[in-house]
Amino acid sequence: MNINELLIYGRKYLLDTNIENIPLKIRLLLEHILNMNKYELVINHTQEIDDFKFNEFKNGLEKIKNNIPIQYIINNQEFMKMNFYVDENVLIPQPDTEILVEEVLKYCNKNFDNSTVKILDLCTGSGAIAISLAKYIENCEIVASDISNKALQIAKLNAEKNLVHTKISFIESDMFSNINMNDFDIIVSNPPYIETNTILSLDADVQKEPKIALDGGIDGLDFYKIIINNAFNYLKNNGKLFLEIGYNQKDKLFKLISESEYFTEPICVKDLSNNDRVIICKNTRF
Repeated sequence: MNINELLIYGRKYLLDTNIENIPLKIRLLLEHILNMNKYELVINHTQEIDDFKFNEFKNGLEKIKNNIPIQYIINNQEFMKMNFYVDENVLIPQPDTEILVEEVLKYCNKNFDNSTVKILDLCTGSGAIAISLAKYIENCEIVASDISNKALQIAKLNAEKNLVHTKISFIESDMFSNINMNDFDIIVSNPPYIETNTILSLDADVQKEPKIALDGGIDGLDFYKIIINNAFNYLKNNGKLFLEIGYNQKDKLFKLISESEYFTEPICVKDLSNNDRVIICKNTRF
């Protein structure tokens, strides 16, 4: 069987499923198995595939059929023009989170010319945010924390893979519990923010992602409350807090911020789909 026939086989195999983006997932699976890019698949479409690779392809198709995210099957997700290793221990980085990273980068470019910026990334997961910031900010010291040791091991791997491991310290911490520094210029976080009862209504493949990285409690605000009530202790005066939020959480977060004694000037940035996505506010504890 050649490459073109494999692509046809894969589409037929998944034809009667409710899987979305079947052609894309089949192509990504085949690229991974054959170590080719999409252009090489086209150029070599008549290349014959041996039985070992065919069986690997079939096993991958079965995983797709069982709603395993393709990113977990191929152990890769692209984010901010970099490749990240991902598996079932970490949330899959999403394009919307690039908005969060880009807002931090804009702020740093305007306010930290040659000086070193100190950043805390809470709930780092795969390390996508911290690593992207380390990659694109020349002078920075970043602390990336997570409650999951398995997630931290993956984040460390990704930092080494993207050649920024010397700029990031990784700390196993339940939110702020093991954070000892109190002079960060920026705290950034994409915490779990899905309402507990909503998780079961998410797409089947999303439900394969770690619940600990999705579940934000009954109202989806558990982690935001912890951050807003504690982050001022770890930020410099006038330091900035950057939070990714769910599309329907802006008003609730603005209310939490307005009730805080320590954060002011909240603004909200929309994503490319015009949904509220990032909240930025300033620490004024002194």
